[in-house]
Amino acid sequence: MTAKLTTNRALILARGLGTRMQKQVEGLALDEETARLADAGAKGLIPIGRPFLDHGLQALMDAGIEEFCLVVPPGASAIRRYYQAVGQRLDRGRIDFAVQQEPLGTADAVVAAQEWAGDEPFLVFNSDNFYPPAVVTALASAAAPATIAFDRDALIAKSNIPEERIRRFAVMDIDESGHLRRIIEKPSNPDAYARDGKLRVSMNCFLFTPEIFTACRSIEMHPQRREYELPTAVQYSIDQMGLTYQAVPCREGVLDLTGRADIGPVRKLLAGHEVRFWAPDELELS
Repeated sequence: MTAKLTTNRALILARGLGTRMQKQVEGLALDEETARLADAGAKGLIPIGRPFLDHGLQALMDAGIEEFCLVVPPGASAIRRYYQAVGQRLDRGRIDFAVQQEPLGTADAVVAAQEWAGDEPFLVFNSDNFYPPAVVTALASAAAPATIAFDRDALIAKSNIPEERIRRFAVMDIDESGHLRRIIEKPSNPDAYARDGKLRVSMNCFLFTPEIFTACRSIEMHPQRREYELPTAVQYSIDQMGLTYQAVPCREGVLDLTGRADIGPVRKLLAGHEVRFWAPDELELS
């Protein structure tokens, strides 16, 4: 039986500078096209057979998502030109764009898409992660607002992300009713937040209602990173606005394309994944 979706709309955060992708890795050789895109920090366009974000969009489509909005930089960026071309040839659904003027963090990126979102619920995903359709369906069919609570052990087993990185991820404090209390970054004792022997971690994917825009506009910039961060806005919406987030338990993995060392493992894991929509033949960064 097909799950009834709360929304079929997804916001994709694709504005980041990709500075970690730009960093060279000693002893790692890339082909010319991949190196060119990595040098530009264009993570979503890194070729994994098809551009990496193509795989992510196909997974979203397979879960029933039909309306997409990509947060992009100003001007005719490569990612905007590419997905404008893709959007013109989609058999179903559409791709829109929201411009984030400066790379001031994920909460600021969400604010950039307020006009697109209107007064309806919507999903938020990172462009440098691949979320399997089962993850998308679980989140899109939850009662809004909601977030995915990833089982840390399953994430370690099923992702390309090194275990030591996953062990540094933000953990979730979830109450007895299955609602999110807090997202805790770099906890000194993460196992203290386990429930039923399971520690849940955040991968920055959410089902939001329009109230999130008030929260995003109300928070302070992170003093060190100098960004407005989405987990801070979520916490504000819980503490100051009384929103209740369903924490949807999940034992799936997520693929991550943060740096050059991730490219090879992601290619292996997505080798059999089919992208069925049309794509342009050429990618130009200029």
